[in-house]
Amino acid sequence: MVVAGVLIFDEENRLLLELRSDNQKWGHPGGYMELGETIEETAKREIFEETGLTLGEVELFGIYSGKKQERILQNGDEVSLVKIMFTCKEFSGQLRKSEESLELKFFSLDKLPDIWPAQKAVFNDLLSGASRPIIK
Repeated sequence: MVVAGVLIFDEENRLLLELRSDNQKWGHPGGYMELGETIEETAKREIFEETGLTLGEVELFGIYSGKKQERILQNGDEVSLVKIMFTCKEFSGQLRKSEESLELKFFSLDKLPDIWPAQKAVFNDLLSGASRPIIK
């Protein structure tokens, strides 16, 4: 399954995170591709649905696949994800929570909260300063 996520930065270089309603952990917003979408359309749609923000230009951050991206969904299906991550500094709109978000908040990179373990690799790569795009 293909998923897209976006690391959204405000004018102060703070990162937008959502406190997820499904596991009560912080992470980046994003989600599954729908039929007929491009990956960029997926990213922008998911961000709008989960945060209320309309994204401008997005830039490829990385592609994540392999054993570490295997999941068992709530319905019991086993899937292997191909996760395409973007960064974005251009957005408009007002933050609004969805049923997937308990809270939305911008964090300084040196004060990130406890991140959902399934997403930690992305945040570790972000903080490492590794050259991009990252492909794992």
